[in-house]
Amino acid sequence: MGKAIQNKKWSRRLKVLAAAVLMAGCLQVPAYAAENDGQLIRVAMFANLGSTYKSTTPLITLESNGSWTIGSETGANLSLPAGQIRFSADGFRVKVLETADFKTAAAAAKLLQPTSDKPLLFSSSVSGKTVYQLYTGNYATETLAGQAVARVQKVAAAQLGGQKPVVTGNKHLSTGNYSSLQEAQAAQSSLSASGITSFTVLSLDAGSSGYSVWVGEAVTDAELTAVKKAIETQVGGVSLSPVSNNSSALIIRQDAGLSLDTPKTAAHYTIAGTEAKAWVQGDGNGIKVLERSQRTYRGDMELSIVNGDLALVNVVPLEQYLYSVVGAEVYSSWPAEALKVQAVAARSYALQQGTRFQIANVVDTTLSQAYNGVDSENDKVTSAVDATAGEVVKSGGKIVEAVFSSNAGGQTAHPSEVWNGGAGVFTNVDSSGDTSAQAGLHTWYHVLLNSGISGYIREDNVKELSSKTDAGLSKVTVTAQNTNVRAIPLIQSTVEPVAKMNPGNEAVVLAKVAQSNDYAWVRGPFTSAQLVKTLQGKTTTTVPSSISTLEVTKRGPSGRALEVSANGQALTVKYADTYRSALGGLPSTLFDIAGTGSYTVLGADGNTASKTGSQGAAVLSASGTGTSSGNALVVMSGDGQARAVTQGQNFMFIGQGNGHGLGLSQWGAKGMADEGYDYQEILKHYYQNATIVKE
Repeated sequence: MGKAIQNKKWSRRLKVLAAAVLMAGCLQVPAYAAENDGQLIRVAMFANLGSTYKSTTPLITLESNGSWTIGSETGANLSLPAGQIRFSADGFRVKVLETADFKTAAAAAKLLQPTSDKPLLFSSSVSGKTVYQLYTGNYATETLAGQAVARVQKVAAAQLGGQKPVVTGNKHLSTGNYSSLQEAQAAQSSLSASGITSFTVLSLDAGSSGYSVWVGEAVTDAELTAVKKAIETQVGGVSLSPVSNNSSALIIRQDAGLSLDTPKTAAHYTIAGTEAKAWVQGDGNGIKVLERSQRTYRGDMELSIVNGDLALVNVVPLEQYLYSVVGAEVYSSWPAEALKVQAVAARSYALQQGTRFQIANVVDTTLSQAYNGVDSENDKVTSAVDATAGEVVKSGGKIVEAVFSSNAGGQTAHPSEVWNGGAGVFTNVDSSGDTSAQAGLHTWYHVLLNSGISGYIREDNVKELSSKTDAGLSKVTVTAQNTNVRAIPLIQSTVEPVAKMNPGNEAVVLAKVAQSNDYAWVRGPFTSAQLVKTLQGKTTTTVPSSISTLEVTKRGPSGRALEVSANGQALTVKYADTYRSALGGLPSTLFDIAGTGSYTVLGADGNTASKTGSQGAAVLSASGTGTSSGNALVVMSGDGQARAVTQGQNFMFIGQGNGHGLGLSQWGAKGMADEGYDYQEILKHYYQNATIVKE
């Protein structure tokens, strides 16, 4: 394909297909990180970083098949047996109820699970008996926790037995410091025997290796003072002091929420203190994170509180991180040279990120690079990473932020088509290898039914007929009862078919297209109302209340949309790539738009006229008789291309590529590797004016 796609010919080159966007990213890391042979990288999995990244959970459950350790870099630590441990953040919660009956507590927790007020169930020994304490939260402020009280009380009303949910906080009292865990547990047992709920605590403060026992979970200083007075009156000889706000610690509790059907407990560590950082080091066989799809990860885990929410960072050797990233980003069945390309690009991207995510270099989603732990590792991928160990893409003496996308649609993007930047390392180049994405896929028939409905039927359900329409278009029927006619050439289990056909029913063939894939795709149909809704908040201009016409009015060097206009007025966006999300989540901005309710006629004098399906014209109908049907027309172009024009205006997007298209095209690299290019040649093709250097 040439360097630029001419607008007049562009839409003719588009086919019909679909799928996924992929992009790709070291901080100073603590000395406690395991496997610290080589450079380490910090990967945020859960964190509240505001607009930069937000993925939060009130609970984090870790699991190890071997022994492991929990503690701090310089403080005390605990050796743990194999099994599960859970973490939460100290803060504002709602204490829903306290009961000695597990079934009552579990039933209330089950009622709360589907709500926004997520339950936390603990067990403790009070006066020699097991007591279950049910909470919800955390909440960012006391006010939000207070608002939750009424909701929680309403949902769990049947299980409360007269108890009233109350707000709890992160103000505690300490009985003092102890040199060993055993001493602290003995002091806690003494308080529990007196009917006082208390917690053994592991200090995370620098230089500390001690334990303490805390009581109370007050919201205010006045409430804490009242708790202190009551306990000191009740228990003789005990002396309590407020815990400093600067203290960093792990409150050790028993979690009873692993199963709400039968009692099952695990150690639960509540992280206290805004500067607290706890780390978990496994036995080298990986740590499973249940809230991350139960995936297992190499390296260590660091837990902290960021902006009031629990944060989890995986600290892992860079090369081992790449074993997972490359396996998650591309197929391990691809040629070895394509895997090496991805390894070098992913390494370069990771090293270039710096402290982009405050507590981490990268995140584990495609906002950085896909990272799924050991589940996505593969021997072929590991070999490709090892074969390119330390190699990065450089330009001008600096490591390149080697961005990539799934498929460039035949030509990579110019920076002006994505982030308004200039050319250099990134520019639009041929990416003909992208067509490899549709090799071996089914062909689909685009058909028009006599009812006026148009859609797609997969080839293995179609039987072509010998008869044709007056204009020479083929006709088909189907081979099975209730064959689905799809809105786009792709089976979508969550989208209802637009119609069904039975053997003997005939349809006119408008086109044969490949199944929607990463290279070529179809999306829609979208109504005016759907597009108005998805455009809201995404444009810098006012979105019209109704859209009758929608067209690409300006394209960039590779043919990607730089401007889209509705009703003749430009819908401007901050960055051109924003059109993907603004128009309903399109795979790329390399697209054309077809309004199903209208068509444009080019006259012999060069003038154009827009017509709708209801205005009539001398065109072929769905029945092939040469007259228009009541519901649809078939419009044929001079080169024999046909499409249906139906009553009512909907919009179809016909495009190529998946992702922003800047830099490396993953499918393009696969196609070039199929043709015999080595990984360095491929990298230098996609990253212009660059060299491959071993750091």
